Amino acid sequence: MLPVAPPSRLLGVLCAVVVVGLTTALVFPLRTVAPVVSLGVVYLVAVLLISTVWGAWLGVLTAIASALAFNYFHIPPTGRFTIAESENWVALVVFLIVAVIGSSVAQVARARATEAEQRRREADLAAEMARLLLRGNVLAESLPAAAQRLAGALNLPSAAIELAPVEGDDQHVAFPLREGTTQLGTLVVPAGLPEGTLRRLQERVVPSLEALLATGLDRDRLLGEVVETRALRRADIVKTTLLRSVSHDLRTPLTAIVAAGEAIASPTLTDAERRELGSVITAESTRLSRLIDNLLDLSRLEGGAADPRPEWCSIDEVIGAALDDLRLPPNRFSLALDPDLPLVRADAVQLERAFANLLENGARYSGGHPVSIRGRVTGGRMLVRVVDRGPGIPPAQRDRVFEPFYRAGSASAGHRGSGLGLAIARGFVEANGGRISVESLPGQGTSFVVEFPAELLAGPPAVDATATT
Repeated sequence: MLPVAPPSRLLGVLCAVVVVGLTTALVFPLRTVAPVVSLGVVYLVAVLLISTVWGAWLGVLTAIASALAFNYFHIPPTGRFTIAESENWVALVVFLIVAVIGSSVAQVARARATEAEQRRREADLAAEMARLLLRGNVLAESLPAAAQRLAGALNLPSAAIELAPVEGDDQHVAFPLREGTTQLGTLVVPAGLPEGTLRRLQERVVPSLEALLATGLDRDRLLGEVVETRALRRADIVKTTLLRSVSHDLRTPLTAIVAAGEAIASPTLTDAERRELGSVITAESTRLSRLIDNLLDLSRLEGGAADPRPEWCSIDEVIGAALDDLRLPPNRFSLALDPDLPLVRADAVQLERAFANLLENGARYSGGHPVSIRGRVTGGRMLVRVVDRGPGIPPAQRDRVFEPFYRAGSASAGHRGSGLGLAIARGFVEANGGRISVESLPGQGTSFVVEFPAELLAGPPAVDATATT
């Protein structure tokens, strides 16, 4: 295989001198076995060797030097640059012509080898650029790496690929990248590059880069459409799930309100019956209002619009407000909060909504037993536990009870809620920097643990880190 880049010229001249000298010395013993005129072909080996490695210019010089050495040392009269017989003139001229043609052929072969190597590198570059630009990332994110790879492959000081029209100046040369009449971007390289490099960029690199950019932009557009389609499909699924999940919960209080409203107008009802129907309307209206509030809260959490407004607040006041909001009999809850609980830096309204949902969930599953609410500081963090004495949560369902619309338990367990309360509680607690978890054993009740780290507390009291709640 011909070398693409020849060695240094000085080394080529030295090699030419040495090879011509060795060939001249080799001809002396060959004169005993062949006519001296025919031995000129031996020099062709030296000429072709030098031409192949260093190119035609040194090959021609080697051919002339070989002709002179052949004339001086081997063609009579030797020792002088003269030729006595015409046949020797013919042999010498033919040798020189053949040597020059051989040098030219070697140079053409070298040029073809150089071009083949360039094409191979360009093919490798195109494959690497395709991998970088079309591997799945957004096209704009892949352009810097692709430009760096292009500069390294073509030995450029730098290169940049921009997805916008860029004008060239004294410092940069800009190659527009187009698809038809539409400019997709610009390849920017430093000014002052050799003309051959610029021509190579224009004729070979730019066309392939245009095709890759067009493909990459089409891929980005298709991926955007796929993402949009998935978002629309998910929104449709969420909407369908929402309607299926809350339709019963919406219909039940509405049915009760309508029925009670129609019955309360009957003239045959006693005052006690009217008061009972009024209580039904109030209770079902409160239930319907809470369901609507939960839907609005979930919508804000899912849409990222529930940014908290943290202020120092008292956790016992937050829980008290949550209990008042539930409007359940006081004997349904057992409150045991340490009197020295520190303030918490959080959004009191959001925490109230979170605890209201936790307490309502506990009251629903407690089977008539009081729901225990305990709070204390341990290990520098505040823990608040909401404990019921209900049927508990099976292990397979504990990771899912905080999912929207998921309802734990079985159909035989009675009303199971809308499946929104625990999701909203977790969303609001985590939005305020806390954490919520569940501990449960089937048949032994459930404990929801709300934890606030030390950085959210205002000077928590010093306690034993090994204490348990």
